[in-house]
Amino acid sequence: MDNKHCLQSSFEAEVSKKTTTVPSFDLNHNPGISLAVRWISLSPLSYLRATTTKLKVVSFLLGLTLSFFIVASYILTWDRRGLLITPAPSPLRASVVACSTNISLDMKSLVRNILFKLEYTPRRVPDEREVIESDPQLFSAIPRQFLPHVKNPCWLAEFSSEAGTDPYKRNLFTLRSKSFKTVCDTMRTNFQGHLYHRDGKVYRLRCLPYFYIIGQPKCGTTDLFHRLLLHGEMKFITMKEPHWWTRKRFGYIRFKDGLKARFPLEDYLDLFDMAAHRIQEHMVANSSKEHSEVKFITGEASASTMWDNQAWSYLHGDKDEAEPLLLAQDFIHTVQPNAKIIIMLRDPVERLYSDYLYFKVANKSMEDFHQKVIDSVQLFQACLLNSTLRYCVYNTNLSNAMPVRLNLGMYVVFLLDWLTVFQIDQLLVLPLEDYAANLGATIKKVFDFLNVGSLSKQAVAAVTKRPMSNARRAADRRLGPMLNATRALLRDFHRPFNSKLASLLDNKAFLWTDA
Repeated sequence: MDNKHCLQSSFEAEVSKKTTTVPSFDLNHNPGISLAVRWISLSPLSYLRATTTKLKVVSFLLGLTLSFFIVASYILTWDRRGLLITPAPSPLRASVVACSTNISLDMKSLVRNILFKLEYTPRRVPDEREVIESDPQLFSAIPRQFLPHVKNPCWLAEFSSEAGTDPYKRNLFTLRSKSFKTVCDTMRTNFQGHLYHRDGKVYRLRCLPYFYIIGQPKCGTTDLFHRLLLHGEMKFITMKEPHWWTRKRFGYIRFKDGLKARFPLEDYLDLFDMAAHRIQEHMVANSSKEHSEVKFITGEASASTMWDNQAWSYLHGDKDEAEPLLLAQDFIHTVQPNAKIIIMLRDPVERLYSDYLYFKVANKSMEDFHQKVIDSVQLFQACLLNSTLRYCVYNTNLSNAMPVRLNLGMYVVFLLDWLTVFQIDQLLVLPLEDYAANLGATIKKVFDFLNVGSLSKQAVAAVTKRPMSNARRAADRRLGPMLNATRALLRDFHRPFNSKLASLLDNKAFLWTDA
């Protein structure tokens, strides 16, 4: 079966089920893509090519059998419900994988296609009513105005007696974090002393983060988070990555584990109670000082916030929209339009290799990484033949099918979507390479962005001399760098995205050229 029929036939069943048109990968729409048929050999015996017809047939059958089992194992791994027989949100996944391996990888044509599709119309931003109606409980609990003379977004919320003397008893985060459970044990002892009594009602101070470090994975967010903790005006949660806006509020902890209990807003706000108590103490101390601002702030650092909108596919997989209509930033902006956003980015080529090394899988090698990169690029190429760039970047089926998380390095697509709701001066985008090369100057830039006080020389020394977080494991260091061929392929693939990012931010550091 040729490529065209392979790709088309895999969608015929789906098209017949729906009245709307399912996106198809019609190769005729992009004649620049090479139609040469090539099966990526997944068999370690593929080098045995006999000269006789009989041996060729045997070799082909062996390779086909092994390929079937490997693809099947991928499909089983992708299952998110916990049952091996449970279908994915879309049954197209396996067919896309099988057919994409028959498409010859033509980087020049693919890059031309990416460049062409990078010039797209910005997404339609949902109006505020649409966002609020999608989660009325969230927006009824958070006021539109926060307390004056408090830098951090905080408000007084009525405290229900139903919570009793243990307001943290049912918090789902305590079940997943021993450190946060310990914090709750401490806060519980003096919780009553932090309640306000007024007009026969009881209130507690609630706070959201003043800022969010939103991405990306393996880009230094953990290290930045812990260094910021050393500033006296920073009062953080004890859990760095709650992943609430992207996952837990929908009931997902890990998508492969399926739908769990939703983490309510109250549980998320509890994460900031320690900061709220400190802010409250200074509110009381400054009550006699007119127009005196309490400058303490808090924040969080979930590296999924920038890019992860997969919950849309899991919860609304029956809808016909090709791209998620509501993104995490729509909700954050609606409740907190003045939020500060910090983004750490790394050379996407190095980020992908670090991401590959981070996950504990067997038989890691430079050659294995190279093959996974090829498979992932081919999957993206197959999607892009007849779909929009945003569709392929956000598509959950494609993301799950990729052996490595190639889409996470397409930074500019995510950033452009954040800029549809936030102003450019609300975002601080930092290259990790600058952060590592000139830590002191970069940290100062972050402090200036957050408008916090300057540090003493001793504090600056403590911030800059702190050991780096999340160092690579010894076994992974021994593996060595990626192959030059892998680096060259990834460099070509990411060049259009990097170029647009550098132009958008007017900073050549985001070109990430080897030179």
